[in-house]
Amino acid sequence: MYQHIMVPLDGSEVAECVLPHAESLAMGRDVSRVTVVRVIPRLHLYGGVESRFSPEERQRLEADSMDIAKKYLAKIVKRLKAKGVHAEAEVLLGGHVVDELVDYAEKNGVDLVILATHGRSGVSRWVWGSVADRILRSVSVPVLMVRVPGWRVPGV
Repeated sequence: MYQHIMVPLDGSEVAECVLPHAESLAMGRDVSRVTVVRVIPRLHLYGGVESRFSPEERQRLEADSMDIAKKYLAKIVKRLKAKGVHAEAEVLLGGHVVDELVDYAEKNGVDLVILATHGRSGVSRWVWGSVADRILRSVSVPVLMVRVPGWRVPGV
């Protein structure tokens, strides 16, 4: 049913809680590939502080971030491949994380997105935002949202 599964990761163990779900869906099925994706936003600091860095220094900092993300995703891909999953990694450098992920999904034939969510609601979601919610509302393919194990919404 699904040929290309995209798994956005932010480098945290929390986000990785989706990996067993991706493995389960991919193993023993005709899934062509599972792509783990990390978005590295362009350097932007509050108050325009990034303008104090030379263009070369900004490029070096972004390249360093890209390298760290590539090494991180390579470990994830290795774990997935060890379990028989056809996995690959993609690191994107860009602006807004959600826009980059939605754009990648549309341009690369993704037909399922699997991502973690804290399940925040109300004021907490309004204050902190919700990447998962924005992806759910923006992407044109099914989204499997996995609640982070043990996460409880304060006051509930």
